[in-house]
Amino acid sequence: MDHQPKFFENLSGAGKAIAVLTSGGDAQGMNAAVRAVVRMGIYVNAKVYFIYEGYQGMVDGGDNIVEVSWESVSSILQVGGTVIGSARCKPFRTREGRLQAAFNLVQRGITNLCVIGGDGSLTGANLFREEWSGLLEELAQKGKIDAEAVKKYAYLNIVGMVGSIDNDFCGTDMTIGTDSALHRIIEVVDAIMTTAQSHQRTFVLEVMGRHCGYLALVSALACGADWVFIPEYPPEEGWEDSMCVKLSENRARKKRLNIIIVAEGAIDCHNKPITSEKVKDLVVQRLGFDTRVTILGHVQRGGTPSAFDRILASRMGVEAVLALLEATPDTPACVVSLSGNQAVRLPLMECVQMTQEVQKAMDEGRFLEAVRLRGRSFENNLNTYKLLSHKRPDAELPKSNFNVAVLNVGAPAAGMNAAVRAAVRVGMTEGHKIFAVIDGFEGFARGKIKEISWGDVGGWTGQGGSILGTKRTLPAKYLEKIADQMRTNNINALMVIGGFEAYLGLLELSAAREKYDEFCVPMVMVPATVSNNVPGSDFSIGADTALNTITDTCDRIKQSASGTKRRVFIIETMGGYCGYLANMGALAAGADAAYIFEEQFDIRELQANVEHLTEKMKTSIQRGLVLRNENCNENYTTDFIYQLYSEEGKGVFDCRKNVLGHMQQGGAPSPFDRNFGTKISAKAMQWISKKLKETYRKEGGKVFANTDDSVCLLGMRRRNLVFQPVAELKSETDFVHRIPKEQWWLKLRPLMKILAKYKTSYDVSDSGQLEHVAMLPKEAETGAI
Repeated sequence: MDHQPKFFENLSGAGKAIAVLTSGGDAQGMNAAVRAVVRMGIYVNAKVYFIYEGYQGMVDGGDNIVEVSWESVSSILQVGGTVIGSARCKPFRTREGRLQAAFNLVQRGITNLCVIGGDGSLTGANLFREEWSGLLEELAQKGKIDAEAVKKYAYLNIVGMVGSIDNDFCGTDMTIGTDSALHRIIEVVDAIMTTAQSHQRTFVLEVMGRHCGYLALVSALACGADWVFIPEYPPEEGWEDSMCVKLSENRARKKRLNIIIVAEGAIDCHNKPITSEKVKDLVVQRLGFDTRVTILGHVQRGGTPSAFDRILASRMGVEAVLALLEATPDTPACVVSLSGNQAVRLPLMECVQMTQEVQKAMDEGRFLEAVRLRGRSFENNLNTYKLLSHKRPDAELPKSNFNVAVLNVGAPAAGMNAAVRAAVRVGMTEGHKIFAVIDGFEGFARGKIKEISWGDVGGWTGQGGSILGTKRTLPAKYLEKIADQMRTNNINALMVIGGFEAYLGLLELSAAREKYDEFCVPMVMVPATVSNNVPGSDFSIGADTALNTITDTCDRIKQSASGTKRRVFIIETMGGYCGYLANMGALAAGADAAYIFEEQFDIRELQANVEHLTEKMKTSIQRGLVLRNENCNENYTTDFIYQLYSEEGKGVFDCRKNVLGHMQQGGAPSPFDRNFGTKISAKAMQWISKKLKETYRKEGGKVFANTDDSVCLLGMRRRNLVFQPVAELKSETDFVHRIPKEQWWLKLRPLMKILAKYKTSYDVSDSGQLEHVAMLPKEAETGAI
């Protein structure tokens, strides 16, 4: 879609009043959304109000509806829950309650509402909007407002953002809070695994999700659980036997622990509840295993929001204000949402109806339909889980007689092991023999290659780093030795999981095809690098984990200054020449500036930033945060920037600097990276199977693939996972600086600047189109995880 960039400068909020409220169950990230709405609203010169305690505050009025300033939302980005409170509200369900609420809003001239909550809250908002003109007329009849007010405030505009940890709202990939809830669940599972391992125990974990199994399903996928119970996909008759057989088989394979995950709303095919206690009793009675139940409860709602939720909520908040500014009396109430990494607007009631359809399908026992209605992302999660968790007996597996080698290349990235596990298991299910190469191309040349089995990769999803070992060495100087190894081990396909070196490596191998027939086999690359600098993919495995590490560290660093005098921190992030981590880290941590290579800056800009911070520090704000990508400028080093800020800030603030270094590559993978790694790798292995069938030549009895489309990179592009020949990606690559020539996240630069109080121009061409739920490519593979 080539269109002229459209900037929002001509959208003014002058004379408009926007109110923001949070309603229903709280979710981590709601505060980030509130902050973005307030700051964007003030930025466009609108008045912005908080409504405390949700709809209850709207009905009660008084001090519950307060005009706010820029500073009102300072330091709330990293706080879980909602600082403006949320309450269940009976009065708002009555017409009298809504009449009182309308009166309270009109008194303050508020006709724009931004509601952050679940489907109940949003349905309530829509009803309020439909009744609005009738409510005003009634108020006028009762003499509470005059005819002028009825005319002036004739229309109420509503924009919703979905804040719900269950991810139970149709039309949105990820609701605000879901990713953070997964973080809490995975932290608990990782902790439980170590104790279960010690005692050879079985653990039954109950997670939230009364009507939606998303949390249970995704956490089962992320930790490799033995069994999962969800409301949308009840187990078949006789599940008790099959589950016990599977658990005892796993024990027989020397697996010391079993994890079973139960959604609180889990049911059997007769719509009878399956409780965690019931599952525990079953395991104890039938198998005699030492079994414990852990109910996670409200832990899942708590804690600080993840980097993903902060960025999601900040983007949604800004988009919501734009939607309110552009709303006309004819536009339906909409929700702002994410599809892939695209912000979209959807008619609120279409989403609500579709969400209710799922429940109806489940009530009527149409479970396959319920899974389909949940969207493509949910369906993929379920299919991938089924594929990876149950090993079919050898006799049932097809025999393809193909050998596939899997290797890691480049620097370690969290999530690589989840990708290897998925590749091995899907490969075996497809009937291939899978060979693991130790230590990248260098290990390949030295013959460090061995067959790897289903059980060998058990428990790998939660491990950080690279278990296979990885090196940055490129294959060019070992071509002959690698060709020898491929011939000796009869390798028919290659799967390379890694960063920019993996991409260069595949280019070198495909160039060497003329000389070596051994390289005329299907090859696929799965991007895995914390830098997120691989062409052809918007995301790479490991970047989300690194981003969370940066965000957590920035939170701690900011906190270290509380109570001291005013202080600015200069923080250096990794990423080579790619500014992804610095830019997104700045957005997630609420930084004042982020210096990156992609956007050149000079001394004048540095000077302007220092002055900007100095002005800010004269208000009630006490801390400043500045991120710098390690290679953003060879002369303006971290030390230089630190010294400049120290000198210029004398008397107003003092300075500290931190270089985050290799901690960004370590740590257990985040839920996003585990699932992205698992799903993208499974898809890559299915592509290999397809290519092997296409390129097998019966007459020679061997695989021969020498076309460009047999060497591909599998990447996430906007809303879809796409296979792209590496040869075609050459033109999109800046090889000197090892980055793609165009990067989607640069469009979010102005967002960070607006939220840090800079005047800037923001291209809104991508937003503003109201889409319909049915038209959406049913949730992209991985914009959600």
